[in-house]
Amino acid sequence: MTRKILFILLTLMALPCSGKVIKVLAIGNSFSEDAVEQYLYELAYAQGDSLVIGNAYIPACTIEMHLDNLKFSRRKYAFRKVVGGVKTEEKNVTLQRIILDEPWDIITLQQASLVSGLPDSYKNLPSLQRQVKLLATNHDVQIWWHMTWAYAKSFKNALFEVYGSDQQRMYNDIVNCLRNEVPKANIQHVIPSGMAIRLMRYHKGDTMNRDGQHLSYTLGRYTVACTWCEMLTGKSVDGNKYWPTTIKMDDAKLCQLVAHEAIFMNKLNRYSGF
Repeated sequence: MTRKILFILLTLMALPCSGKVIKVLAIGNSFSEDAVEQYLYELAYAQGDSLVIGNAYIPACTIEMHLDNLKFSRRKYAFRKVVGGVKTEEKNVTLQRIILDEPWDIITLQQASLVSGLPDSYKNLPSLQRQVKLLATNHDVQIWWHMTWAYAKSFKNALFEVYGSDQQRMYNDIVNCLRNEVPKANIQHVIPSGMAIRLMRYHKGDTMNRDGQHLSYTLGRYTVACTWCEMLTGKSVDGNKYWPTTIKMDDAKLCQLVAHEAIFMNKLNRYSGF
């Protein structure tokens, strides 16, 4: 116990006085797994901030499924949590239990990729937003939206046929839902992961996915982690000193620049033209 207390004290002492401690919970699926469970903590720490990161994880979970799980207290979630750079997992947990676990500063919602561009799939988002906010113990909690990415052009699966197996169409449909459906749930802040991946594809080709859907373990995940880091902390990620050894310095700098650009364009409500 003494060693644990000493470790916590040393960790806090290592943070500059201006550093932030931000508690963020992603209510998501495998796309939030790609976004927050690696690199994000280290990026924030490298710039003097500390994150407590939670991920309420069910593969392919939709808005409707999250709301249903919440209403009926279903023990279906894997609760992944990153504290002090160490990830833990607790299985068969209710969403209520996860929301009550910390006084989260920010809770993000997202739609499952299969239906992320279908307006009708967002009809339960206002209800989910209200229920999550009511449960949150931090009365100042903010509910944000995680904009996910379109599939790779080469992806061969019935899931993609919903969008005519067309990456551009899927991206446009996601943007349309972001502009027209998400605001109905009183959500103003957007983490533009989907735009950052689109920009990286412009620079590096359609190489951001490991299986057509999920992000590559290197550039894909790192780009999105950079996007989250800048959005959460409000500090430019361009010039951050952390990147994994599996990524070359020039590529890491490109990821950081692209993330910064995506956030800038998001503020201008500009999602196309590149």
